[in-house]
Amino acid sequence: MVSLDDAAAMALGLPEVVEGERQGNRTWCLGKKAFAWERPFSKADIKRFGERTPPDGPILALLTADLGEKEAILEAATLGAFTIPHFDGYPALLIQLKVVTKRSLRDLVLDAWLAVAPTPLAARHLKRARTRR
Repeated sequence: MVSLDDAAAMALGLPEVVEGERQGNRTWCLGKKAFAWERPFSKADIKRFGERTPPDGPILALLTADLGEKEAILEAATLGAFTIPHFDGYPALLIQLKVVTKRSLRDLVLDAWLAVAPTPLAARHLKRARTRR
C-alpha cells in the first residue's frame, strides 16, 4: 500500500516541484502547472458509480501527456489506475493508492511531471537519473 505521504515524497523528489493546496486538497505543481493532486470523490462522482462500490482509500489524480497515454495506461490494466466520467476527454487518470505498487506510482508520477516540465528541465533530470543507475 502506498500512502499519500509516499506520493508526496515522490512528487517533491522531482525538480522544482512545490506542494500547495487547491480546493482543500494537496496538489503538486511545477511552476503554475498542477500535475498531481489528491482527488476525493464528490457526491456526484459517487452517484455515478451507481450500484458499484467506489474505490476506497486516498485517490490521487495524475496528468498524462495526452489522451493516448491515458488510454494506454488504462488498457495496460495498471494496478490501481482508473478513470471516472468527470475525466472523460481530459488527459488525467486516477490512482487508488491502496492498490498501486510503489514502482508503478513512481513511474506514473514521473510521467505526470514530464507532461508539464519544460523540455530542457526534463532532459536534465532524465540525464541525471540515467547516470545514477
